[in-house]
Amino acid sequence: MSAYFLWYPRCSTCQKAKKWLDDNHIAYEARDIKADHPSAEELKAWYDKSGLELKRFFNTSGQLYRSMNLKDKLPDMSLEQQLELLATDGMLVKRPLLITEDTVLAGFRETAYAQALR
Repeated sequence: MSAYFLWYPRCSTCQKAKKWLDDNHIAYEARDIKADHPSAEELKAWYDKSGLELKRFFNTSGQLYRSMNLKDKLPDMSLEQQLELLATDGMLVKRPLLITEDTVLAGFRETAYAQALR
């Protein structure tokens, strides 16, 4: 199985996820989420495929999220507005993102990765 892996190389959680993928011999294509952030169209496709709430795609613990006061602003924004906002900066996106043929995972939990990739 091959996967698409969006990460930020300086993020310790992303590094753990990448190590897990490497240790388990999972083929993946890596993409630096800050240098090459996803488009609104990509995010919409992944959101539709994931079954997750769109809020799960936001990096709610990030400095940018907090400085923009998004906790208070997101409830008043449409889905399209939120997707467009997410597409403006990779640092707003929850990371790592793992996209496979069957699923999309936001963040890293070893058990979820093992379940999705076995």
